[in-house]
Amino acid sequence: MSNSADSQTVLAACPHDCPDTCSMLVTVENGRAVSVRGNPDHPFTRGGLCVKVNNYQDRTYSPDRILHPLRRTGAKGSGSFERIPWDEALGEIKKRWTAIIDEHGPQAILPYSYLGTEGILNGLNVGDAFFNKLGATISERTFCDAGAVTAFVMTCGPTAAVDPESFKHSRYIILWACNTISTNLHHWPFIAEAQANGAKVVVIDPVASRTAKKADWHIAIRPGTDAALALGMMNVIIAEGLVDEDYVANYTVGYDELKARAAEFPPEKVAEITGIPAEDIVTLAREYATTQPSVIRMGVAIERHAGGGQTVRALACLPALVGAWRHVGGGILHMPIWAFPVDWGALMRPDWIKEGTPVINQWRLGAALTGEEKLATPIKALMVYNANPVVVVPDQARTIEGLEREDLFTVVSEQFMTDTARYADIVLPATTQLEQLDVMFSWGHLYLTFNEPAIAPLGESVPNTELFRRLANAMGFNDEYWARSDEQMAKESLDWSNPVLAGISMEGLREKGYARLAVGSPDDFCPHKEGNFPTPSGKCEFKASMAEGGNIVLPLFRQGSNEFQPGDPIDPVPNYIPPTESPATNPALAAKYPLNLLSPKSHAFLNSSYGNLQAQLHHAQGQQVIIHPEDARSRGLNEGAMARVFNDRGSFQAVVKISDDVRPGVAVAPLGYWASRSGGSTVNAVNPTRYADFGHAPTFSDNLVEVAAS
Repeated sequence: MSNSADSQTVLAACPHDCPDTCSMLVTVENGRAVSVRGNPDHPFTRGGLCVKVNNYQDRTYSPDRILHPLRRTGAKGSGSFERIPWDEALGEIKKRWTAIIDEHGPQAILPYSYLGTEGILNGLNVGDAFFNKLGATISERTFCDAGAVTAFVMTCGPTAAVDPESFKHSRYIILWACNTISTNLHHWPFIAEAQANGAKVVVIDPVASRTAKKADWHIAIRPGTDAALALGMMNVIIAEGLVDEDYVANYTVGYDELKARAAEFPPEKVAEITGIPAEDIVTLAREYATTQPSVIRMGVAIERHAGGGQTVRALACLPALVGAWRHVGGGILHMPIWAFPVDWGALMRPDWIKEGTPVINQWRLGAALTGEEKLATPIKALMVYNANPVVVVPDQARTIEGLEREDLFTVVSEQFMTDTARYADIVLPATTQLEQLDVMFSWGHLYLTFNEPAIAPLGESVPNTELFRRLANAMGFNDEYWARSDEQMAKESLDWSNPVLAGISMEGLREKGYARLAVGSPDDFCPHKEGNFPTPSGKCEFKASMAEGGNIVLPLFRQGSNEFQPGDPIDPVPNYIPPTESPATNPALAAKYPLNLLSPKSHAFLNSSYGNLQAQLHHAQGQQVIIHPEDARSRGLNEGAMARVFNDRGSFQAVVKISDDVRPGVAVAPLGYWASRSGGSTVNAVNPTRYADFGHAPTFSDNLVEVAAS
C-alpha cells in the first residue's frame, strides 16, 4: 500500500472464478475508491485487467447495490421488498429455520453456493462449516471441471503439471476447447511469445473464437468428439513409431491396453466421427509427437458432453506417450490449483457432517424444489450465496417454479437484486471485493494473491465470513471456529509446513500483494521429467487404477472423502463415448432438433456476474444465437432478426448472428444473460441436466435445439 496526503493505493486481487486471478491496484481518495487497475509488477497478470473488471469501482458504487437487509413484500419474483434491520432479519431466519428443523429436521434446509467470489475465505467453502454444524442437506457442487478434474487426477494425479509461464519455451501448443483470449487472457502473452519465436499454435474448437483467429491452425471439430481425435492421434503416433518408448516403459502403466484401444481409431474412422479430414489428423499427430516441447492447454468446456471424463483421460495420456513431460514447457496444463496448500478441511469442517446426511447435486435444484426428485426429506428452506441459480442452472423453468413456492423459505445473500434474489423472502447485503479481506489461490498460475479491503463496507453490507459468524451466533453455535477474525482465518487457511510456502509469510504477502509458490522458476519447472506422478502407482496411468471403484466424485466438489457412486463401471482405459444428443446416437431427436447448441462463457460476463451492468452489457450486445450461413438460409433467418431457440426442455429468445465462425449444424448462445432482462428465459432453459461420465459433470454441450424466426 502506498499513501500520499490525499490518495492511497491499496493492493487487491480480482475475486472471480477465472484462471487469471489478477493482481489489482485500487486508488482511494478520501475514503472512496476512484479507480481499479492492474498491478504492473505482477509477473503473470502484468498490469492488465479484462473488460469485466477494469471498471470494478463502478460495480461497488452501483446505485443498484443491495446495501441493507430486505424482506419480501410482494409476490415471489416481483422484486418487491422493504428494508429491515439486521437483527430483525437474523431473528426471522432463526425463527423460520428452527420451526422447519423442529418439524422436518435440519435436512429440510438446503444451502446453495458456488464461486461468485473465489477467495479462500469468502468463496466456495465459506458456509460449509455452518451448514455442516446445522445438519443441513449437502449441496454437491459440480458446475465446472468436476469430470475433467476427476479424469486428470485418475491419469496424472493432483499435480500442477505445467507452469503456465513456461509456455514461452514450448514449440508446439494445442489450445484444446480453450478460448484463451476471452477466458484466460493473461496467459496469451506467454503463448504469443512462443509463437513469435517459432512455436506453432493450434486451436481445436468447433468455433473460430478470438483465440482461434490468432492461431496458426484452427481445427473445427464436431462438438463432443474430442476423445476420438485424441485416440486417432495415438493411433498414428503408435503406428508410425513416434512413441517415446523409454518414457513409456519407465514412467507409465497400461501401455499395452492403451495401444489396443488406439488401434480401434484409425484416422479414416476418426474423420467420420469428428468431421476433420484424415490427412489433418495424421499431420496433427506427427507434428505434436515430433515437435518438442509440445504442450496442451485444456479448456473447461472439454468435459461438457456424455463422454467428457474419458475425453480428458485421453488428452491427459498424450504427453506421456510422446515424452513431452521431459521438457520445460511440455506436458498438459489443466488446473495448477493442486500446488496451493490450502487447508480445505479446516475451512469446511467435514468432521461435523452427520452420518446419513443427504446430498443434492446442484444440477438437480429445480427437480429437488418441485418434488420431481424424490427426497426422504423435502426441501423447505433454501439459502443462496455466491450464486445465481436462476441463470446458471439448467432446467430453468422448473427452478423458477420451485422458487415460487410459498412454503419455501428462501434467504439470498447478494450484491444486486439478481434473478434469484427476486424470489427470496429475506435478502442480505454482501460486500464486493473492495470491501473485504481475502487471500486468493489460482487455477491458472502459481501465485498467491492478497486482497486488502480498500474501503469500509458500504451501507450494512458484510463479507461472507461475517455473515456466517452472525448466523452462527443467531443459531446459538459457540464453537471457536466463529470467534476468529478474518486475519486469523487467513493465516489458518494455509498449511505453512508445506515446502511451497518456504520464504512466504502472511505479512510479506500482504505487504507485496502476491507471492509465487516456491516451486522453482518457469525456466526449470519440469516436475514429471522422470515420472513422479502423484498417482497410486507413481506413474502416468494409461490404465487408471482409480477406475476400479466406479464413478468417483472428488472432495473438491463434495465434502468428505472420495466417494464412489453406484452405477456403470468406468472403463479404466480412455475411450470415446458419443454424445447422447447427436445424429449418430439419436437420429429421431436430431431430425426434430438438428442444431448442436454450445453455451460458452461470454466475453463480457463472468457466468452471471455483470449481466446487469451497462458497460459489460454494451460489450455483450444482448443475447445472441450464432449460426452458420447455410443453417440461416435453410431457416429463412436474417442477420439481426429475433429468433426462438427451443427443444423439448424449453426455449429462449435471441438475436440472430450469422457467421462462418461456427460449423454447419452448430449454434452458439453465450451464457450469462439474466432472465429478467431477456424475456423471462435464457440459454439454460434448453440445457440438459444429465451428468457426464465422470464426477457428475454437466453436459451443456451435448444439446440439440432448433432455431426459428420469432
